[in-house]
Amino acid sequence: MNNSNIKEKILIIDFGGQYNQLIARRVRELNVYSEVKGFENISLKEVLEFEPTGIIFTGGPQSAYGKDAPSIDEKIFEIGVPILGICYGAQLMAHILGGKIDTAPTSEYGHTKTFIKDKNSILNGLDDNTVVWMSHTDCISKVPQGFEITACTENCPVAAMENRNKKLYAVQFHPEVNHTIQGRKILENFVIDICGCSGSWQMGIYADDQIKILREKIGSGKVLCALSGGVDSSVAATLLSKAVGKQLTCVFVDHGLLRKNEAEEVSQVFGPNGKYELNFIMVDAKDRYYEKLKGVTEPEEKRKIIGEEFIRIFEEEAKKIGAVDYLVQGTIYPDVIESGLGKSAVIKSHHNVGGLPDYVDFKEIVEPLRMLFKDEVRNLGRELDLPEYIVSRQPFPGPGLAIRIIGEVNADKVKIVQDADAIYREEIGKAGLDKEISQYFAALTNMRSVGVMGDFRTYDYAIALRAVKTSDFMTAEAYDIPWEVLQRIMNRIVNEVDHVNRVVYDITSKPPGTIEFE
Repeated sequence: MNNSNIKEKILIIDFGGQYNQLIARRVRELNVYSEVKGFENISLKEVLEFEPTGIIFTGGPQSAYGKDAPSIDEKIFEIGVPILGICYGAQLMAHILGGKIDTAPTSEYGHTKTFIKDKNSILNGLDDNTVVWMSHTDCISKVPQGFEITACTENCPVAAMENRNKKLYAVQFHPEVNHTIQGRKILENFVIDICGCSGSWQMGIYADDQIKILREKIGSGKVLCALSGGVDSSVAATLLSKAVGKQLTCVFVDHGLLRKNEAEEVSQVFGPNGKYELNFIMVDAKDRYYEKLKGVTEPEEKRKIIGEEFIRIFEEEAKKIGAVDYLVQGTIYPDVIESGLGKSAVIKSHHNVGGLPDYVDFKEIVEPLRMLFKDEVRNLGRELDLPEYIVSRQPFPGPGLAIRIIGEVNADKVKIVQDADAIYREEIGKAGLDKEISQYFAALTNMRSVGVMGDFRTYDYAIALRAVKTSDFMTAEAYDIPWEVLQRIMNRIVNEVDHVNRVVYDITSKPPGTIEFE
């Protein structure tokens, strides 16, 4: 992305911290643009070219005084831009500028009571005693010349320090995590008050800028997009449509493993009768997939078949179109960061369905969402006037319902889980829980059991319901759906969905379970 037209931006330099994404998110929640760059991938010259309004150093797992410890050009402290060091970033600042780092007599992990000594700057507005999240074995034992200690704990003499004259600030704790009770206030003090950002970065402005950038980049070129119907690919396609219109061709493969009415919904939005200017190709490949999946029960084999078949179909359609100049990929910022900060300009297998072929005839990849987090992608979709049922669509795996059907996949089983899932989603929406639950869906087990329907005994399938609450999808807890809502969902499923006589609710957390079933 060309960010030169963004006037206020915070550069986050990553030293291997586990919360690097979270820092960027917290800054953007203040309506200020931010980017994360790995310390090894950015020189002082590139820092100056970025023209940051402020800089944040992240945490990291190493000791700042170690032989191969991540570091930065010390001249960065002389460029006059406010810098905030967090955890390892604080220790690195102290180490480079002449302070002293030692192994802490007592390591601090978790919630820690902190005593505020000076509230005149970055700690303005905090309580005298506040709870922060610590995670360190080293500590700053001596601050550099010109620095003042502004906070401490019982075991950490320098929980925060600053040199206001040089606009350098450091905290040993993590203000970006929710466990630091007043962490948002600290970041707001730095970004808004110290760096002087106005907090005016808005998605509408971003959308207009991106459309102009894409239009200029693509010119008269042809663009190809694999449209899955998910949020990311739908927003990317819409953005390209606004930029280049009929120069864009979207290929949508209906593999017969989508949610109920999903193929129709996507076709309604992007097809010939939709309001977006683009070329839309829909491939009905249901029978082709069902044939390939016949007799297959092993989850990874299902995934492999579905991914490979998608590539074959996409190649076939791409050949019909002929040479294209650009291939659209729905990469979003967490993908970029997790792939190594700046090393993600390749097609990754977790995008679309099982990955895209790397030898389709195109010159360059276009990733219009690569600097946005998921919630920002949704907001961009709203700015582009995408229907809410597309924008707020639940996360959905590339292999689709194949991994929500335990055992062999066929058209009859797909219909069962589609109908049950549609009822589940409808009732969760009616109960007002759709914005509370991070992910929820129905799955078809391979368990059949005896039941009673009217005066008859049945021997039919059990549907499993799954609902989790998570902030990062790395760990998750089962959501506590009210009993009366579960009862209503169960009654509707067993009465309205053929071949189902039992409904169970999965309360397993992640770990030990996964969010999906297969």
